[in-house]
Amino acid sequence: MTTAIYAPAAERQTDAVGTGALLAIIEWLSGDECHALDDAGLVSGLGRRLQALGLPLDRLTLHLMTLHPELVGRTIAWAPGEPVEIHDREHGARVAIANTPLRKVMETREPLVVGPGESVHGRWQHIDVFADRGLMQLVIAPLCNIDGPVGAAVFGTRRPAGFTASERQVIERILPALRNTSELRILRQVELSLLDTYVGPLTASRILAGRIRQGEIESMEAALLLCDLRGFTELSNKLPGGTVLGLLNAYFDRVVPAITREGGELLKFMGDAVLAFFPGYAAAHACGAALASARAILDEIDCFQYDGIGVKAGIALHYGEVSYGNIGSGRRLDFTLIGRDVNLVSRIQTACSELGEALLMSEPFREKAGAGDVMSVGAQGLKGFAEPVELFTIVR
Repeated sequence: MTTAIYAPAAERQTDAVGTGALLAIIEWLSGDECHALDDAGLVSGLGRRLQALGLPLDRLTLHLMTLHPELVGRTIAWAPGEPVEIHDREHGARVAIANTPLRKVMETREPLVVGPGESVHGRWQHIDVFADRGLMQLVIAPLCNIDGPVGAAVFGTRRPAGFTASERQVIERILPALRNTSELRILRQVELSLLDTYVGPLTASRILAGRIRQGEIESMEAALLLCDLRGFTELSNKLPGGTVLGLLNAYFDRVVPAITREGGELLKFMGDAVLAFFPGYAAAHACGAALASARAILDEIDCFQYDGIGVKAGIALHYGEVSYGNIGSGRRLDFTLIGRDVNLVSRIQTACSELGEALLMSEPFREKAGAGDVMSVGAQGLKGFAEPVELFTIVR
């Protein structure tokens, strides 16, 4: 059976629950208490309140879509007396809800009421949050944003006759407030995920704090890591564009996690190079984390191949003072690091290629990292620096 969620006017009954109790739920959804809750708190709080009104609610799920490079959305599922389930859905998860009423509601933005049997919109019992629960009816309502991703709320019951017309009317009444609070959560998550994806968590926190004016710069001490792919120009000149792009992405999939696992912040992709920094109050900790990242990257690259193509990388490490903040023009700004020490790490990376070393570090970095398996490669003349700079490598 498949019907519209809303009962025709002739079938609507007087509220089976008090108007005041229903308004209390709507006010709760719209108020500060609900706004301060996490996703689990929202769903469990709403489920308990609807049960207290007398609704035979045995499953309540929110399916919130988002914009994220790896995730298509999040499912939050509540049932009486059970822990709240949270499932972050990867993009491939769309297949699991294809040809289901849930997918139909998201596509058409029209509500549905479905029973346990077959319908023109397919079955739903195989969806993980509904499977093996003896649910006899689902009320599926779209949570429509004006121009963003569309989500859905699902109200499930084990009662053989399903929800009554007046109970569906209660669900109808709370949907606008539920949509609004869900939309705020979606927008907040999209904001955070996009900023994190494109500028990194530290820079994202600065942007959200309002520090976005041109020329707002702060000085900090940090360990710097610059990783560059060797021979990339030659590879890109002789390989098809699609292969080059696939190679770069596979290569970065080895490099970036090694950096972020140790608390590093990826500042920029510069063609085939990655510039990262490790801020911290303790220089030894920052340098130790950067060195651990560098070792992990080299281990990954040693066994890396893409479509039969192996690569090599050169990594420069340095510790020093940098200026971090906004540069640019007008409304087009970029967060970046500038300063003598940023220039130095770039020149150290160039020396990796010239000396045929996979990793080179400066004396300040070596001293603070406290690594034992390090040897000097001598004082090197670096472009733009008047005095030779002693560099060190690790014994691998």
